[in-house]
Amino acid sequence: MLLAVLTVSDRCSQGLATDTAGPAVAALLRQQWPQALILTALVPDEEEQIAAHLEQWCSQGAALVLTAGGTGLGPRDRTPEATRRLIDREAPGLAEAMRARGAAQNPYAWLSRGVAGLKGSTLIINLPGSRRGAEESLNAILALVSHGLQVAAGGQTHP
Repeated sequence: MLLAVLTVSDRCSQGLATDTAGPAVAALLRQQWPQALILTALVPDEEEQIAAHLEQWCSQGAALVLTAGGTGLGPRDRTPEATRRLIDREAPGLAEAMRARGAAQNPYAWLSRGVAGLKGSTLIINLPGSRRGAEESLNAILALVSHGLQVAAGGQTHP
């Protein structure tokens, strides 16, 4: 199985900060799918670069593409826009579940604009850019993602 994690951060891409969210997300994926090939990349908050990476990984047959960062209200936060350009069908419940879980700890989680959806059979999910937010969000939906990947690949139906 091919999985991918894209960190979206101007500061990290410029070497002004260290990416902790992307490696934390990749570690969670490795725990869930130890045999998977996990691709990672880091890009600035540039919609074209985000979309290009998402498109490339989808065309390579990635089952799951996670982004970390670029989901807030800041003027350069464009990850949801890049994602929406590519997805064929949204999976809004995943984003809603992440926001609800995050808001139980931090009410600012409601400000996240992250989206989730399918491009073909590739599931793309936007996570927050902080390590804690990304880990909590992914943990909130990991069981759903596992089942969703099986359904999206045509291997299992809903219970």
